[in-house]
Amino acid sequence: MASDVLRRALVDTRDPDPRPLPDRVVDLLCRVDAPPRLAAHLRLVHDVAWRIAGWVERDYPDVGFDREEVLFGAATHDIGKVVHPNELCGPGHAHELAGYELLYDNGVEARLARFTCTHGTWSEPGLALEDLLVCVADKIWKGARAARLDDLVVGHLVAGGTRGRERWSVFAALDDLLTDLAADADLRLEFQARHPVYTAPRGARRVV
Repeated sequence: MASDVLRRALVDTRDPDPRPLPDRVVDLLCRVDAPPRLAAHLRLVHDVAWRIAGWVERDYPDVGFDREEVLFGAATHDIGKVVHPNELCGPGHAHELAGYELLYDNGVEARLARFTCTHGTWSEPGLALEDLLVCVADKIWKGARAARLDDLVVGHLVAGGTRGRERWSVFAALDDLLTDLAADADLRLEFQARHPVYTAPRGARRVV
């Protein structure tokens, strides 16, 4: 059963007022009583991914990609931190496989669950555009950039289209988008920080 602080994280509309998570994800987070800070983080990354996916659809309509995968992946990429809440405040990769197993055990198909593992492995060869877009969202929400990651996305946008594009122009367009998104990073960090890692149902402080 979801705690009150988790529910507040899921519906909080203060700045930057991130979009709601998909109902399927909300139901799952409530069922496992996820850490409120995790819910806030997933909302923020999902919101940024929504903006990035919309940009790709609008400016590169001939590039084939699965918007549903991007949004679901962004909304669940760190869900394994329900199992490893220490990784909400510190480093670690145990949440990646744990997240995949949690989603799979709850009926989520592999094509959607995979992002729990791939969001931390963007430098590995062969990742699809969808995976890379989730990785970009998971960085730029807090204003971080990785030049090699940006370059991989540009390569997909150039190669995946049906009309010729200059690589430099695609890079410049992506750079403009990410610069705009990074401008609100401080607001997002404040939003995440005001939601606690811990919940204290019935007076007993515990980690969920």
